[in-house]
Amino acid sequence: MMRKEKQTMIRPLKNNLEVLQFPGLAGNCNISHFITTRQGGVSTGAYARMNPGLYTDDAPDSIRKNREILAEGIQLPVQNIITPHQTHQDRIIHIDSAFMALTETEQKQQLDGVDALFTSLPQVCVSVSTADCVPILLYAPDTKTVAAIHAGWRGTVLQIAAKTIRQMSRETGCNPELMQAAIGPSISQEAFEVGEEVVEAFRQSGAWTAEETSSLCWHNPKTGKTHIDLWKANELQLQTEGILPRQIENARICTYQHADQFFSARREGIHSGRILSGIFIL
Repeated sequence: MMRKEKQTMIRPLKNNLEVLQFPGLAGNCNISHFITTRQGGVSTGAYARMNPGLYTDDAPDSIRKNREILAEGIQLPVQNIITPHQTHQDRIIHIDSAFMALTETEQKQQLDGVDALFTSLPQVCVSVSTADCVPILLYAPDTKTVAAIHAGWRGTVLQIAAKTIRQMSRETGCNPELMQAAIGPSISQEAFEVGEEVVEAFRQSGAWTAEETSSLCWHNPKTGKTHIDLWKANELQLQTEGILPRQIENARICTYQHADQFFSARREGIHSGRILSGIFIL
């Protein structure tokens, strides 16, 4: 069976909201997942229209309304959509009953500096926000555990995807060989031009063999610059941790090239909206 690629589908929800879904993940009757597009929402300007990104400079009332629209669309209480304050590091937390019992302020403190979440609680959505970085959703059917991972180039170098799988396995006993993974819209190798310091960080990380690292890099003869394939880099991490290639879905949608549908910080600047990628147990 070939690895699933280019098989995402747009699903319309209430209030003109449209989300992206993966057929493989959507085939599980006991989970739900989504990746927001720019369709729907009330934000304007660089944040138009569906910007659920909590940590952007969009008007707070617009962010709140957008998240309420999303919550209604996925039929969850808005407070059950858990989104961390990401810092491009490798901190991962388990969203359990103790976390959900915290006050809103205490939860916010716990979520500061976190780039991946996982949970086995039903009706609790773990989510990450991106605007070119790689969002990864995981589902472990044997323990009914889901995860959302934010993997920018720094997080990819720090092996956050691999570390999330390891932590899930330690704390829940899930088997990576049974997991499903989905890589959402993010910047493509063609659009991701980097400096030599980034290339060197990949070489020094130890996450990939020398041959694999070489395969991630493309030298553009026109510019003399190197481009890195974040999709492949994260696919290799997932596979190294035991996820079968046929269980990995990759949207292969470039946010930079499709900024009309998805937010792209590289194209629009950091003062733009964010995509939200989430997954939860029903």
